[in-house]
Amino acid sequence: MRVAIYSRGHDLGIREELEELISILTQNNIEVILHYTLSAFVQSNNTLISYFSGQSELNSSVDFLISLGGDGTILDTVTLVRNKNIPILGINYGRLGFLASIGKDDLSLAVDALINTRFVIDKRSLIHLDANVKLFGDSPFGLNEFSVHKRDISPMIKINTYLNGEFLNTYWCDGLIVATPTGSTGYNMSCNGPIVFPEASSFVITPVAPHNLNVRPIVVPDSYIISFEIESRSDQFICAMDARRELVDKKAQLAIQKEKFMINLVRLNENNFLSTLHNKLTWGLDKRN
Repeated sequence: MRVAIYSRGHDLGIREELEELISILTQNNIEVILHYTLSAFVQSNNTLISYFSGQSELNSSVDFLISLGGDGTILDTVTLVRNKNIPILGINYGRLGFLASIGKDDLSLAVDALINTRFVIDKRSLIHLDANVKLFGDSPFGLNEFSVHKRDISPMIKINTYLNGEFLNTYWCDGLIVATPTGSTGYNMSCNGPIVFPEASSFVITPVAPHNLNVRPIVVPDSYIISFEIESRSDQFICAMDARRELVDKKAQLAIQKEKFMINLVRLNENNFLSTLHNKLTWGLDKRN
């Protein structure tokens, strides 16, 4: 078995857990491929340890990719895994951890689950951006959401939105979010958008600080193509794909659709979306008791 490990590499607090994880893996004769940002944390001549620096060095010989960090770290791994069908296992070092739902104290449990195939693979849909200008390099896709925003303290922008070329609405707002079911518990939820089960074949369109009181989020099929025309007093606006951002000329033409491939997330058998809602959002918990 070959297991890749990724982390953003700037948190010295993960050193002890990283060493523990590598020890558990190598003791089980599992080959470990570390992202190069972690090389400073590991001092070992173990022949089972090697390094990779980018997505081109990951291939079908890698059985799993372990993400050490929060949900943002998993979003990074999506741009590494792409369409290679490598399952991602998230170990949570962040706060809520909707995607990285396995606690850092459960490393042994997680590795044991991988070895003995006691896990479930959740397939998650992605969102893809088409534009008449090159945006987000060779990774114009995201797991959580695509959004457009006004710049800094500039006035609100006007976003003309179309579904399959048919006019939907004009949003006068600070921004607009198009979230996947996975991303519905992220930025979308913070802006009062609905939570959608990961299995739902849908997108959620949620305005950010709309100027019209009767404008509400809407759920649409993910088979639709969602396109935008931006009007703004500023010459530029912000495009965001998950945690990545770019400044874009207001004349740019943008369209969103479902990505052709999906991402595989590893889930331990005892965890499911309902238990995540209960644990992370304290749903069903009466704090008076």
